[in-house]
Amino acid sequence: MSATSLSSIRQIAIIAYDMKRAVAFYRDVLGLTFLFEAGPKLAFFDCGGVRLMLSPPEGKEFDHPASILYYLVQDIKGAARELVDKGAIIVGEPHFIAAMPTHDLWLAEFRDSEGNTFALMAEREKGAT
Repeated sequence: MSATSLSSIRQIAIIAYDMKRAVAFYRDVLGLTFLFEAGPKLAFFDCGGVRLMLSPPEGKEFDHPASILYYLVQDIKGAARELVDKGAIIVGEPHFIAAMPTHDLWLAEFRDSEGNTFALMAEREKGAT
């Protein structure tokens, strides 16, 4: 294995301007496991072994929306309803995307408390509605 071989993602940074609001959203709305805060401007969550770091942009060149993260769920319609009930802003209702060889792919898109887009993804039984 080369010293530059990439094998997994350990941490993803998500821009947050109001840390208290963002921590509440990721903990209480998304239900991610809160790990720790590092000072008043950093908060960390666990998402299946990948750390999500909430932080303000380190400079103007980094001040932009996050990449879109796709969270895998079993029941996309139920999960979407639950997030809306908790205050998440839905921008794309659960919908069929593509027929894959072994399953159908469904997505639902949302905005977090800081305006970043994220999505739920489900690999559903073929033909399920």
